[in-house]
Amino acid sequence: MELRVENLRASLGGARVLRGPSVAAHSPNFIGLVGPNGAGKTTLVRAIANLIPFEGTIALDGAAVNVIEARARARKIAYLAQGAESHWPLTAERLVALGRLPHLEPFRAPQPSDEEAIEHAMELADVAQFRQRDVLTLSGGERARVLLARALAVEAELLLVDEPVASLDPYHQLGVMEVLRAYVDRGRMVIAVLHDLSLAARFCDRLILLDEGVIRADGVPAQVLTPENLRSVYRVEAQIGGEGRNFFVQPMKRVE
Repeated sequence: MELRVENLRASLGGARVLRGPSVAAHSPNFIGLVGPNGAGKTTLVRAIANLIPFEGTIALDGAAVNVIEARARARKIAYLAQGAESHWPLTAERLVALGRLPHLEPFRAPQPSDEEAIEHAMELADVAQFRQRDVLTLSGGERARVLLARALAVEAELLLVDEPVASLDPYHQLGVMEVLRAYVDRGRMVIAVLHDLSLAARFCDRLILLDEGVIRADGVPAQVLTPENLRSVYRVEAQIGGEGRNFFVQPMKRVE
């Protein structure tokens, strides 16, 4: 898949949030969107998912996302919102199965390929043991993993995830990042909004640093998470070390 974003502009509540960022990417690719609160990260992924009005161009394989037929777009793009919840008393398995809706023909039962996708997604997200549990009885972190499984079950070429590890303990944070990495390694694209810079550096192929609706840096983690960028964008001094998958960032003090 080819993703092309050009001169993207979007406003929320009358305030301009995105001020012309442009991004070009091809699968396979794990892209981390990083930056301080209010930088425009969530707005960018919501625009790519065609969930908000925008100006500029967003295209998948040359086709504008806002003219792709809705079911076809739902097969191409899966989106897991920040703090996504389920408000209905569904079993975990039924909730994950909703991810297959874009693939189902009207009035036809799920096919073996759908059942396989559901089972695989539940195994990947480590929620198979909850299959018959009412999702409303699960902890917040457990529900977050079930909702990730629903997004994985779509088997979309582009997976957009907004803070997928925010409510998880360290063990499951690593598990989710490993799942997303494996998803990319199967030839797909993931764009993830991330606040943990060390996790972003370890698992992502590319980081895009947003601030005040514009891109301040774009490249491999070591090129983006520099002392200068951390000072100017995050306003912190940080300890930086390692390389490749062992690259890490540890904020040490604020810069006023």
